[in-house]
Amino acid sequence: MIRVSPDTWRLEIPAGAGGHYRLAQLDDYHRLPRQSFPWNAPTNLSLQARAGAAAVPGTWGFGFWNDPFGVGLFNGGELARLPTLPNTAWFFFASPQNYLSLQDNLPAQGNLAATFHSPRWPAIYSLGALLLLPFSVIRPVARLLRSLGRRLVQQSATTLPITTTDWHRYEIDWQVDRVGFWVDGSSILEACTAPIGPLALVFWVDNQFAAIPPDGRLRWGTLANPVPAWIEIRALSIGPLRH
Repeated sequence: MIRVSPDTWRLEIPAGAGGHYRLAQLDDYHRLPRQSFPWNAPTNLSLQARAGAAAVPGTWGFGFWNDPFGVGLFNGGELARLPTLPNTAWFFFASPQNYLSLQDNLPAQGNLAATFHSPRWPAIYSLGALLLLPFSVIRPVARLLRSLGRRLVQQSATTLPITTTDWHRYEIDWQVDRVGFWVDGSSILEACTAPIGPLALVFWVDNQFAAIPPDGRLRWGTLANPVPAWIEIRALSIGPLRH
């Protein structure tokens, strides 16, 4: 992370080939168990952000999440967390290689405002999911798991008609029963699928992609970024609900 000015921060990953994961991340949940994540509704997040390119290979974004993939299991020095169902409210920007929706009628890549709402996931279920994971490469099994996911996970999402290389003000108003998203002062999504806290705050840019499309052809991996990929954040505030 680079401090560009007194109130502006840059997250940047170096240029590189595919096959190697590169991540720049700022968060407030390192070494915390999920039950101790800092944020619950009602909370407002407001910031200005821009990206270094209109098409960043991989994903980038910011908002609230529950670290559902248990990445701490694989990153040295972090607290181990078992995978769980997602609870998120965030602005998410995904390159075309991604397909990140369980619902066929929602956008699955591009510039998104999105939420996931899931029931609490007992640890024993997480262990069962890990056992099933190797079989997800079989298309009928993947389609079955995706169908099950649609029953368990509620989603809302909309595409943002913006140029991401320009500065924009992004706001998330997270309440117990809804989430409001604003860009440059205009409401762009009112979602009734509010996540269940506690959640953590995260800002990131990486070169990873994941696809869970309707045909069951699961894909994931890392992409080449011929030049450094970066996002900048400024005028960050988080606190009581505004709208």
